[in-house]
Amino acid sequence: MKRLHIALSTDKIEETVQDYSARLNCKPCAYVSGEYALWRTDSLNLSIRKDSKYKPGTLRHLGWEDPKATAFTQDEDVNGIIWENFNAKQQADEINNAWSSASYQPD
Repeated sequence: MKRLHIALSTDKIEETVQDYSARLNCKPCAYVSGEYALWRTDSLNLSIRKDSKYKPGTLRHLGWEDPKATAFTQDEDVNGIIWENFNAKQQADEINNAWSSASYQPD
């Protein structure tokens, strides 16, 4: 089953982790202190990231975590929103390439 992916920008990683962990009733499955967090629920893939290219509290992109995805793809919709499509391993590779200390492996 596909999971909707939402990627947000924040400059308050720790506070956002506390807030969203309570909202989602689970802790992030990947966490890089001060930089990044990822939650994966049955229906949602939510990531937060400190990213100077985006104003804190704004959408970075949307997408789908799709177990049938054979390659990471990215396109833009009619509204200029970036949509990504990837499988869990491809996302893990992206996280581990950005932060080698993450050592993230999807379940």
